[in-house]
Amino acid sequence: MANKIIFPKDFLWGSATASYQIEGAWNKHGKGESTWDRFTHTPGKIKNNDTGDVADDHYRLWKKDIALMKKLGLRAYRFSISWPRIFPTGRGKINKKGLDFYNRLVDGLLAANITPFVTLNHWDLPQALEDEGGWTLRSTGDAFVEYADLVSRTLGDRVKSWITQNEPAVVAWMGYENGIHAPGIKDPTYGLALRAAHHLLVSHGQAVPVIRRNSPNAEVGITLNINWAAAASNSKMDLDLARTESGKWFRWFADPVYGRGYPSDMVEYFSKLGGLPGGLDFVQAGDMDTISCPTDFIGLNYYSRNLARADDPEQRPQLVFPHPKTPEHWTEMGWENYPDGLTGVLGRVYFNYNPLKIYITENGASYSTPPYENKNIADVDRINYLRTHFAAAHRAMQAGVPLAGYFVWSLLDNFE
Repeated sequence: MANKIIFPKDFLWGSATASYQIEGAWNKHGKGESTWDRFTHTPGKIKNNDTGDVADDHYRLWKKDIALMKKLGLRAYRFSISWPRIFPTGRGKINKKGLDFYNRLVDGLLAANITPFVTLNHWDLPQALEDEGGWTLRSTGDAFVEYADLVSRTLGDRVKSWITQNEPAVVAWMGYENGIHAPGIKDPTYGLALRAAHHLLVSHGQAVPVIRRNSPNAEVGITLNINWAAAASNSKMDLDLARTESGKWFRWFADPVYGRGYPSDMVEYFSKLGGLPGGLDFVQAGDMDTISCPTDFIGLNYYSRNLARADDPEQRPQLVFPHPKTPEHWTEMGWENYPDGLTGVLGRVYFNYNPLKIYITENGASYSTPPYENKNIADVDRINYLRTHFAAAHRAMQAGVPLAGYFVWSLLDNFE
């Protein structure tokens, strides 16, 4: 077939999940409360007051979930560790039952010939640390390193792929600026969010050598979220707005990871909003060197395109889409189906930053297609989404991008 696409034999195909969104057992066997436990139990924060208390019950059904992965033919499984399941109060006393769960999970994956790909922090910070100030405090990063040390010492003989932080931009901006995510803090100046972002990055850099010491011959990286940021027109306002969106969500995190420090245009932007009254006073001596420690890969979570249109130079971004709201063009999350953007971001990241290796650590679509009478689901919209995005990733590889693997979000219909 002329249009047949062939990926390398060693290309890593997998699926991804996050602990809070699938595990359930939120208060079982010594697990401590997480920020997401507290957030979802606060009336009015989540639609229908839903929680992840049970979710997919993965904590109890993990053996069946591994059997599903094997049936699907997955070569790898990216999952996150629940920090409060290991350290109920964030540091200090260890919950052995929590460690035992992940030991069994890793052993079960390896027995099924599925490579475990571990994320240490996928948003569910222990609430006890948040009560102290959470990621706005440097001490939370110190606790993260203690946690990363224990988990990598426990699993590092078998786990050889590690992600320190997942989407620190989402944790910082949505958790400590607009309050849509846990812990639900609203600070439109970005003052608290900028401190949180910095401590997330510092903790990443501190954890990398610890993981390498505990898990010889392992690969270690960080996962950042990235959409294809583009201007809705060639007007200066739209172009500036698109650059600001990219700067806020990606460059503020990628630039320091790759040794460039914080981008000057965004320092000016956040200063104008009032978020940096003392400048970058939260940056201590040696921090930027710590953040830019060499990594083995960067993980990218890509879902959609953001077209920026600025009708008023003083207002916040208006993100617009050109297509009608049909399943072909939009997912049920309200995100545009734009596979060419995946080719674009892969090229943009590789040719701008030259990472040794890239993984697509999340990509997928939300469609609640009901089953037919025979209980089967045709899932045409999701299949189309994935097929076109696989092709888009392959085009980037043909252009020289060192893409090594692809994790579809999500293995299970989760809390999200």
